[in-house]
Amino acid sequence: MRNLKLLKSLRSSELQGPGSAQCLSVRADTGSLLVSSQFAITEFDPRTGQVVSEASLTADGFLPEDGSGVVVGLQDLAELQSACLATAGGDVVLFNLNTYQLECVGSVDSGLTSMSWSPDEELVILTTGQETIIMMTKDFEPITEVSIHQDDFGEGKFITVGWGKKETQFHGSEGKQAAQRKIQEVQPAAAWDDRRPRVTWRGDGQLFAVSAVCPQTGARTVRVWNREGVLQATSEPISGLEQALCWKPSGSLIASTQRHPNKHSVVFMEKNGLLHGDFTLPFSKDQAKVKDLLWNSDSTVLAVWLEDMTPGEDGQVNTYIQLWTVRNYHWYLKQSLDYGQDPQKAPVCVCWDPECPLRLHVVTRSWTSLTYDWGWTTERSPGLDDSDNASVAVIDGDKILVTTFRQCVVPPPMCSFELQLKSPVNQVTFLCRPQRTTQLAALTADGQISVYSQDAGERAEKTADGFRIMSPPLVLQKTFRVAAVQDDPLALRQLLWLEDDLFVGVGSGLLPNSSTLLMLRPAQDASDMLTVRAEMEVDGVVVSMVQCSQTSTVALQLEDGQIRKLLWDCPEPSVETWRDSSGCSINFPVPCVHMALCSISREEHLLGLTDRSHLYAGDTELASNVSSFAVCNDFLLITTLSHTCRCLHLSSLTVKGLQVALASDGGQNDETLRRVERGSQIVTVVPQDTRVILQMPRGNLETVHHRALVLAQLRQWLDDLRFREAFECMRKLRINLNLIYDHNPKVFLENIKTFITQLNSINYINLFLTELREEDTTSSMYPHPQSSLVQPLPVSAQKKVDVVCDALRSAMESMDPNKFCLSILTAHVKKTVPELDIALQKVHELRESPPTAPGAVSAEEALKYLLFLVNVNDLYEHSLGTYDFDLVLMVAEKSQKDPKEYLPFLKMLKSLEPNYQHYTIDKHLKRYRKALHHLSKCGKEHFPEALKLVKEQNLYSEALHLYTANSAEYKALSCAYAEHLIQQQQAEQAGLLLWRCGEPISALQAFASSSSWRNAICVAQQIPLPPDHLALLARDLAGKLTEQRRYSEAALLLDQYAKDCEEAILALITGAFWEEALRLIYLHNRQDITETNLKPALTEAVGTQTVFLEAQVATFARHRARLAVVREQKQKARLDMLDEDDPDCPDAEFYSEASSVMTGSKYSHSNSRISSRSSKNRRKAERKKISLKEGSPMEDRALMYAMGEIITTVDKMREEVHSLLKALVLFQFDKQAEKLQLAYDDALRVMEAAVPEVWPVNLQSNQTPLTGPNSTANSIMASFQQQQKPAASPQDAEVLTPPKMRNGVKWKLTILKSHRRRMEPRGALPKKRYSHPKSLISPGSSS
Repeated sequence: MRNLKLLKSLRSSELQGPGSAQCLSVRADTGSLLVSSQFAITEFDPRTGQVVSEASLTADGFLPEDGSGVVVGLQDLAELQSACLATAGGDVVLFNLNTYQLECVGSVDSGLTSMSWSPDEELVILTTGQETIIMMTKDFEPITEVSIHQDDFGEGKFITVGWGKKETQFHGSEGKQAAQRKIQEVQPAAAWDDRRPRVTWRGDGQLFAVSAVCPQTGARTVRVWNREGVLQATSEPISGLEQALCWKPSGSLIASTQRHPNKHSVVFMEKNGLLHGDFTLPFSKDQAKVKDLLWNSDSTVLAVWLEDMTPGEDGQVNTYIQLWTVRNYHWYLKQSLDYGQDPQKAPVCVCWDPECPLRLHVVTRSWTSLTYDWGWTTERSPGLDDSDNASVAVIDGDKILVTTFRQCVVPPPMCSFELQLKSPVNQVTFLCRPQRTTQLAALTADGQISVYSQDAGERAEKTADGFRIMSPPLVLQKTFRVAAVQDDPLALRQLLWLEDDLFVGVGSGLLPNSSTLLMLRPAQDASDMLTVRAEMEVDGVVVSMVQCSQTSTVALQLEDGQIRKLLWDCPEPSVETWRDSSGCSINFPVPCVHMALCSISREEHLLGLTDRSHLYAGDTELASNVSSFAVCNDFLLITTLSHTCRCLHLSSLTVKGLQVALASDGGQNDETLRRVERGSQIVTVVPQDTRVILQMPRGNLETVHHRALVLAQLRQWLDDLRFREAFECMRKLRINLNLIYDHNPKVFLENIKTFITQLNSINYINLFLTELREEDTTSSMYPHPQSSLVQPLPVSAQKKVDVVCDALRSAMESMDPNKFCLSILTAHVKKTVPELDIALQKVHELRESPPTAPGAVSAEEALKYLLFLVNVNDLYEHSLGTYDFDLVLMVAEKSQKDPKEYLPFLKMLKSLEPNYQHYTIDKHLKRYRKALHHLSKCGKEHFPEALKLVKEQNLYSEALHLYTANSAEYKALSCAYAEHLIQQQQAEQAGLLLWRCGEPISALQAFASSSSWRNAICVAQQIPLPPDHLALLARDLAGKLTEQRRYSEAALLLDQYAKDCEEAILALITGAFWEEALRLIYLHNRQDITETNLKPALTEAVGTQTVFLEAQVATFARHRARLAVVREQKQKARLDMLDEDDPDCPDAEFYSEASSVMTGSKYSHSNSRISSRSSKNRRKAERKKISLKEGSPMEDRALMYAMGEIITTVDKMREEVHSLLKALVLFQFDKQAEKLQLAYDDALRVMEAAVPEVWPVNLQSNQTPLTGPNSTANSIMASFQQQQKPAASPQDAEVLTPPKMRNGVKWKLTILKSHRRRMEPRGALPKKRYSHPKSLISPGSSS
């Protein structure tokens, strides 16, 4: 739906010469024109208006001096730096563009009629006066010469397979009569045909076509030849075929013209010579003749050069150039250039530029050079409110095809309505005024401006033939003639309609590189004339203008990318440089073909898109892969070459933010990005709506609802409390309905009645309720692109679904419970814990007392709806749980259940006593607690059944609350519960139950088995047991306590209850309770035990502790030395890897101090089943990975873990060593005591001194990135990567945390310190005893 708009035109009259121009060619490298006449060849630069070089063709005799010579072909040869021309006399001449010399490279005696070079300039085709084709190389070496007229069809001759006769074949729309139709004779060529052959090449240079007049029929025939000069195909006989011939560069079709009895057409042929489509020229049969057809270089535009056949009153003929394009198999006339009847202004040479596809060069008979630069544009209405219909105008000759996309999407070439004008349209512009942007003005080829607007009497509700008119057509209001405009075609371009009575256009300036801005207003005399009220000269060629409908700013772009601002709404209009908020001038780095004004961060910016897909905001490049863009309602929409469509909110972004957003790939829930079909381009965006209209390369339209536009519109509607529009949009576009609540929960709950009133539909409310879920869609599915101002509700214990269901239910019950009955049921059922009982009860109430209100729901309908929401079996069971058999029958009748199944069951239930009936129902529904509750009310005769139920379902605690504490049932339940607890290894709790219910014998056994000796003694004395039995019980309990290493408690039992003091003292000595043992020795006067048992035990304990300490210190020293070696090796390996590889290399982290997990090693892969193990097993598996084996990847952690265990074990010995030291001193074992104290003190000092070395401070603070003057890029990157790693496991944290030593616990004996100072110097170690390295003790450490 694009139009061709004239960007700029260059007109130069400096090119003058004798005669008239005959051939035209464009130099691809310089852009200058090569023009040949019957006297000379001239190189002319249209940009400067200067003649570059000129050479006479008559001086050397190539052409006669009388002016009768004809140049039949002219071609620029870039590789040879020459121009090749052919004369009718037969000479082929090279014009050297460097030396300006002419050289004849060949001559044909019979003369030449045409010359055509292949697109790659490797071959040249010459047609001679003898009707032959000469093919030559670029060095003019002949390849072949063949006759133009061949009797053979060619190599591509069709093969007849003999399938039936012509009379029996299908003839399409022509019908069966086509079989009997006689072949009409081919009409000879028109009288005005010059009879010269026409040659045209395919774009790839592999084929060329020749159109020539057949000597036998007198009609033109097209033949296709290959690159070797072999005939490929001959066209079918075509009556009325004319001389124009041009092969589409893309290679698909050959264009020519044909005159039918009733029309004049441009026809297309395939390479096999068969016709393939056509379109009709807007002229009557004999009104005009086509002088030539010209495809532009990218095959998008076909230029048709025409001339009237009948002279006017003054004997002169009109000349036209029409530009045609095709989309969706329809040909549009986009531009029509009428050169009038002045023969001096008529074109004599026309050609497209080979480098710029939309640049057309024209040379007139008066040697005036005209260069037109066109650009593609989409004419869309600029409105931003609901009154704008999102209109798009497409030019098609003398018609404007208008499609209003707000009402309907009509695929081209169809439209909502057509506007018929009297002459071809060259430009369309919409009015840039709010509320009136549907009005448009059309500039036609005759220089008039027609204004269209909606008729005030037209209404969309008007019907015609039973149909409603969706898009009322625009009505012509007035037609203006433009005064003081040059007679050249398209003298006025870039038309903008600023106000009702104000137009602005661009015309040619006084200088070639300047433009004139014309402010046009109607004349004061109320005539139909537009007069120039202001005229401004702009230093530069204006190639585009754009206006913002919000701010009324008008921006101009010059051909070099400079931006100007037009100050038009002031008494003296002027043009100034575009500046930003800081006062700096802003220009595009390169010219842009599309522009739009927008506001970014409340500052007006000009966006521009180049023909190379670069999008700019002023001088800042935003993206480099943009195929189209549009600005609408504070949104920027773009399509990219990677087949995506992005929608960005401009008010929430800066220019830098736009760059970043367009450079990102988008996340999973990125609402700004969506995929589109390959090659899609934006046609328009419907204002205040969610629709984006895209056009595909083949021309068809697609409507997409971009997620960003949809969500922005929904948020706006929800903020405005327009719930109905939001709901319908979300329902149609499949947006999760939870957004209605999640957008602003507080506002929704406050306006819940408004929500119900606006929806006013039971189905809509039910749909909303059924889609509710706990997820917050504003943070998961539809995150807000900018920080939301909505304050979330404080987190409450009640769930979101329950809150909404309760709020809606209470609101509907207060408004009209009969009308919203089904929705109320839905609110009950859809809660997180469905309230089926309440819902069924409401249905039962409807059945008992049917409502009389009109439109109320019956019980049958309500139950049927419930069955739709809930599984019928679940509903049946819930109805059974209400103990209401009428309700159960009602549900069962609506289900698919067999009455033979449920009727006997219900009959049996009805016959039971109520409590037992409820018990049976609850047990059937597996509601065992309720069943037990009902069964407890059924009497003592049912207690065995209750006891059985309790045992089967482990309902002991519930059952104990249902019976009194003094009842026999309570005692039976307690005994049963105690048996259960004993089986569960909880004998002590079982004993408590048995004791309190009056079963002391069983309680004693339970306490004894659980070693609960205090409770056992109490029960034994309560029974009471005889003294000898009590002593046996005490000895039995003491034995169990001794096995559990509970020596002090065993000694207490033996002493107080078994009356065996000797065994009690021995138990205390075994448990190293020295002081308590001494107390009993002196209490019972057994000093003999001191010598026989206590002192030997003390001596043995000293030896055991000393050996244990020596072993621990030696192991600690060995681990410490190994840890230093391992860390040194890993640090070296890590530095080597950082030097060799990039810091991003993951292997570098394997050697860091904080992490030594070698994921590439076999040791790092744990069993995948670990995740399903218990926490205890997981910890065990983690410890297995930490191996002390030398060379294992986690050896350093294993060493740290082992040393931490040693420190913890040794530190816990403080109290035990202290008690032993006191006993040793008491019995004058001073040497042994000093030796033990010294050994333990040295061990503590060694370990405390090693803690900073084993667990350095940076091991804990390595989560902070390492920066500073001594840091390198690699070290900083490595630290950042370390910081981004997941948190360490509890096992890792345990290893990395140094053990804490209890230095506050006093264990030394002062009376032994003096001996140590006298024996050894401070800080020394007994070398004979300890063989660990000196490095174990830090320098300067003390005791």
